[in-house]
Amino acid sequence: MSESDTLDTMEPNPVWVKDAYADTVDVLARHAAELEYHIWGGDWCKDCRAQLPDFGAALDAAEVPATKIHHYPVEKEDDGSKTGPKVDEYGIEYIPTVVVEHEGEEIARFVEEEPVPIAVYLADEIETALN
Repeated sequence: MSESDTLDTMEPNPVWVKDAYADTVDVLARHAAELEYHIWGGDWCKDCRAQLPDFGAALDAAEVPATKIHHYPVEKEDDGSKTGPKVDEYGIEYIPTVVVEHEGEEIARFVEEEPVPIAVYLADEIETALN
């Protein structure tokens, strides 16, 4: 990945507490080798800055290989639309958006915000899809 293909906001939060999310980390770790994570965000985006460092920490704690994590930096246009890699292909309207794929098929999608952190939301979706 070149520098322009990474999101600084995915740098793991150093104060994230792995033990508080043991179940979530277990799910992510159990499927670490088989899932692909596609992450759209912007280092300029306050929602991304608030949420992605914890998600980065969860992926790190679960030892998800870097080759399974794909960053897509997005820019916001004057009309509010988003532009960037694969935005049209995946129908990205809001960020952060995280799409989880298993064998090339989308099995989970987090869009902008949920009542729980990204990792918790996706772990629940992954469990439902793969069990």
